[in-house]
Amino acid sequence: MRVADLPTPALVVDTAALTHNLDTMTAALPGARLRPHVKAHKCTALAREQALRGHGGFTGATPRELLGLAREGLGEDLLLANQSVDDARLRALATSGARVTVAVDSEATIDAAVRAGIGEVLIDVNVGMPRCGVPADQAGTLADLARARGLTVRGTMGYEGHAVGVSDRAERTKLTAQSMAVLARAAEAVGGDVVSAGGTGTYDINETATEIQAGSYALMDTAYAELGLPFRHALAIVATVIHANPRWSVADCGLKALAMDHGNPTIADARVLFCSDEHVTFTPETPVAVGDRVLVRPAHVDPTVAYHEAFHLADGAGLDAEVVDRWAVDLRGWNDGE
Repeated sequence: MRVADLPTPALVVDTAALTHNLDTMTAALPGARLRPHVKAHKCTALAREQALRGHGGFTGATPRELLGLAREGLGEDLLLANQSVDDARLRALATSGARVTVAVDSEATIDAAVRAGIGEVLIDVNVGMPRCGVPADQAGTLADLARARGLTVRGTMGYEGHAVGVSDRAERTKLTAQSMAVLARAAEAVGGDVVSAGGTGTYDINETATEIQAGSYALMDTAYAELGLPFRHALAIVATVIHANPRWSVADCGLKALAMDHGNPTIADARVLFCSDEHVTFTPETPVAVGDRVLVRPAHVDPTVAYHEAFHLADGAGLDAEVVDRWAVDLRGWNDGE
């Protein structure tokens, strides 16, 4: 089967680009310096490729992701880099047979970890992005509380998410340094060996973290491509043209097939006008006909992948490339086994 023969919309991965991305990151961050974030691809087959390159620890955003990794024998060192107070899900992690560390940033999240039988935690520190994380000046006190409750505090984490996508490298470096100065102060108060941070956009400029939680680098998207990183587009969605007129064309790849939080997707040699539920409307430089296929590249890979059930691996980047394998997106969703 060729890429152009797939039922659409369908996720397609260029295997050569994927291999390049994985190998490039491994060369930059060998072994435990990289803790790949599986939220970006939600696929145990891809995680196994990362593990084969020496990255034994993984980051996840949901208990479901970590449980799936554990079931596939990839539970050497798993980090839930997110807060949870769901006793049942945390208990499932604690009894999964994997080494599981959970991020905590409050007494309530510590209590939840203790109730579930979780043994190890990281203190999540707010380093500038208004999301989760304890203020840095409270991190040491929270670590003391965790230890008093019987938990092992492995160290700290803090995500400079407000910096990873800044297009100007100098500004991105400045913001990262400011965030990591905050995290370093917190780490000194907390103790432990782990300082976990970073992402694809800051993997090569974050000098404070002992491990980098990059994920999007494996597949890449158009937002990160603007940063001039040494990673290639490996992911696209093949779509079918379902309407064409002299002014615009429409393909069957809309909001239910790709994420829009980072802006419109791109189509080569075309201008994307807008997306709706089932449609992407675009103006091609060369006219297309109903039934033609186009490749749509998402601006944000992580949530895009979560819409799909599988990756179709191809031996090239074009519509004529041969489909050589199928990998399930088996870590999607929230409830294990669904």
